Amino acid sequence: MSRRTTSDEERKLFEQTFKEGRPIKAAAPKKPVAKKTKSSGPSGINGATQERLRRGLMEPDARIDLHGMTQQAAHRTLRTWLVSAHKSGHRLVLVITGKGNPKNDENAPWMMSPHGVLKQMVPRWLNEAELAALIASVRPAHAKHGGDGALYVYLRKKP
Repeated sequence: MSRRTTSDEERKLFEQTFKEGRPIKAAAPKKPVAKKTKSSGPSGINGATQERLRRGLMEPDARIDLHGMTQQAAHRTLRTWLVSAHKSGHRLVLVITGKGNPKNDENAPWMMSPHGVLKQMVPRWLNEAELAALIASVRPAHAKHGGDGALYVYLRKKP
């Protein structure tokens, strides 16, 4: 296999393009991903605890059932109850929201208003600054503790 020779026209075109070319910008080095510090360790949740929660092997220290409450009453109750549970030194608490109405009957009177409101709103409330400062982790409960209708809230240690 022999090499092809370049013509004068090709060489001139190459040199012209080469002179006009701009250097490629060097890619910025990637910043290393920050690892979790030990400061989050004592009040956080470790892998073994996460696994025990996932399997339903931990029993909640306390539980609250928000069924039948209005959104405003549930928010106020949840806030005061979580602050009290944290002060009492509880670590794992169960918040029961209910699953909402699973029926899909569009003409039913209960379908005229949004259903499953507490199931949607409780995670939002738990992310509010006042409560987020007390919480290490929130995850769906195991089936034996209510499954999709309940949340495990793992509280931080008292300072």
